[in-house]
Amino acid sequence: MKSRLFITCAVTGAGDTVSGHPNVPVTAKDIAESAIAAAKAGAAIAHIHVRNPETGQAARDVAYYREVVERIRDSETDVIINLTAGMGGDLVLGGGESPLPPVSEYTDMAGPTERLMHVAELLPEICTLDCGTMNFSLGDYIMVNTPSMLREMARQVQALGVRPELEVFDTGHLVFVKQLLKEGLLDHPLMIQLCMGVPYGAPNDLLTLQAMVAQMPPDTVYSMFSLGRFQLPYVGVAPMIGSNVRVGLEDNLYLSRGKLATNAELVGRAATILEAMNVEVMGPPAVRDLLKLRKQG
Repeated sequence: MKSRLFITCAVTGAGDTVSGHPNVPVTAKDIAESAIAAAKAGAAIAHIHVRNPETGQAARDVAYYREVVERIRDSETDVIINLTAGMGGDLVLGGGESPLPPVSEYTDMAGPTERLMHVAELLPEICTLDCGTMNFSLGDYIMVNTPSMLREMARQVQALGVRPELEVFDTGHLVFVKQLLKEGLLDHPLMIQLCMGVPYGAPNDLLTLQAMVAQMPPDTVYSMFSLGRFQLPYVGVAPMIGSNVRVGLEDNLYLSRGKLATNAELVGRAATILEAMNVEVMGPPAVRDLLKLRKQG
């Protein structure tokens, strides 16, 4: 059983959750304040997406990221900033017998350099790298991350000295992680996030989770999460399989049945669960040492 671990808070995500929950942060100010509150509640890492403040929809404008990061840094709150680099790989086909052309209203495809513009400018300690292409949720949406795209993104992230958090949604993604490692595009220690229960990736069951853990490359620091009502139970499972944990409004909106949560409340509940299991919740300095992060900004 793992005796010490860290908590990541996924603050807002890219999903269409804003209309059903007043606590999902939308503006740069709200996202930064929610990340700061989560850090004070016990999160060592804040995983950050940004949204268009007028529409609430997911965005990747560098100016939004800049404002969030500057607000967090100016607050002098010690939290490790983890910026998503997943935006810019959204392909929505026409569906049925007419898949082409893609639906331009929802398709947002960009090359590796454009997808990493905010990372190159702001130099967070961590950024994400989604490790494969997959059907994602319902309809004709495809999350596109081809091998050539990922190789170039990994190369650029490595050159920047930023630690990639490798987002693994299924077992095949672990195969590609090992290939990137073999090619010298990843540095030790690896940081992997197991994303469970996301349609249509790895199903939300413990046997699949254990199988993925068993395939981890040596010298890997890994974390995991599941969606909705499974988020907090997975916190209790984590120490038993040697995993760190992720909670937050990106993946789950509720603290308990019928009670909407804040990010700080979800982090606080996760910390309570872990401490009741005699697990030490690590702070940012200890996590930096564990992951050999290069503190930036």
